[in-house]
Amino acid sequence: MPWQDNSGNRGPWGQPPRGDNGSGRKDSGRGPGDPPDLEDLLEASRQRLRRAFPKGRGGNGGGRGGGLPINPQIIGLGAAAVLALWLFSGIYQVNPGERALVTTFGKFTDIQAQGLKWHVPFPVQSKEIVLVDRTRTTDLGQRASSARSAESISESLMLTGDKNIADVSFSVDWNIDTSPQAEGELPGPAKFAFLIENPDNVVRAVAEAAMREVVGGNRLEPLLTSGRGDVSERTQTIMQEALDSYDSGIRIIRVNYQKADAPPQVRDAFLDVFNAGSEAERKVNDAQRYYNEKIPLARGEAQKILEGAAAYAARVTADARGQADRFNQIYDEYRQAPQVTRQRMYLETVESVLADMNKIVIEDDAGSGVVPYLPLNELNQRGQRSGGTQ
Repeated sequence: MPWQDNSGNRGPWGQPPRGDNGSGRKDSGRGPGDPPDLEDLLEASRQRLRRAFPKGRGGNGGGRGGGLPINPQIIGLGAAAVLALWLFSGIYQVNPGERALVTTFGKFTDIQAQGLKWHVPFPVQSKEIVLVDRTRTTDLGQRASSARSAESISESLMLTGDKNIADVSFSVDWNIDTSPQAEGELPGPAKFAFLIENPDNVVRAVAEAAMREVVGGNRLEPLLTSGRGDVSERTQTIMQEALDSYDSGIRIIRVNYQKADAPPQVRDAFLDVFNAGSEAERKVNDAQRYYNEKIPLARGEAQKILEGAAAYAARVTADARGQADRFNQIYDEYRQAPQVTRQRMYLETVESVLADMNKIVIEDDAGSGVVPYLPLNELNQRGQRSGGTQ
């Protein structure tokens, strides 16, 4: 659509719309609503060029008072200036913690680290700056409920392996992977910039799927108590494997497993069940402690009795064997001299029987009465020591 000025005061180059325009041409009489004349536009352009560039000496402007001198030198200088500006536009700065991704005709060709860099300017090459050292955090569950209430509630309720519902809340810390890649493979920042769209949504979807897989393979009790560390490690492993399969260029730093609760509607009942389970576990532990205290004592006492019986058996057996050996020796002596052995055995037996007895031997010619028993005091003392008088 032609340009027009409804005020009728100025043309497109700021000139009066009609009248004397400085070149001796007069207004053609067109109205303010008519489109500008082509000759007027060209003349206005020439006047601006004359004011910008003075006339050269002996120039070949010719015509109406001379014009801009056009020669190979001016053309060369202009082309050199344009080329210099074009080349200068390829200089750029890569700040610390950034990577510059250089593409040639739309295809990735190079990655640049920190420093002052240059690339062939548009349209040959272009660059994209990616911040790689920034740690990003994606929250899932109750922490994001204020801004994403309906969706966060949906993503936080998960079914456990024992058919319970757990209200899970966790966060994922991640950044761009800058580790060296195999030859011919895109670096992590290039994958991040060119191969995925909306990385935060990708991490969120992968994190939710991984957590659901881990929660679905566990009972509810470990998720609330001792299994929290295993849940975080397993979720991180599954997420990294999935993101690597997508060539996302994302590295999972950690999974912060914050908590897992029963849904609010059944939380009180679940706490009762959990407390009952804790009480049962406490009683089992008390019984185990009592078992650990009593069983070693009983085993020690039994071992003591067994060792005492073994010692008694050894002593009795040894004594019996000794008695048997002694009998055998006496029997051998008896076979060699029966009368002597019989007399000896009789004397030894009588000696053993009468050894502790108080004995008085009175010969036939010792007299009668009490005389044979004198002195009586010595007899009484001997009787007291021996317990009686025979």
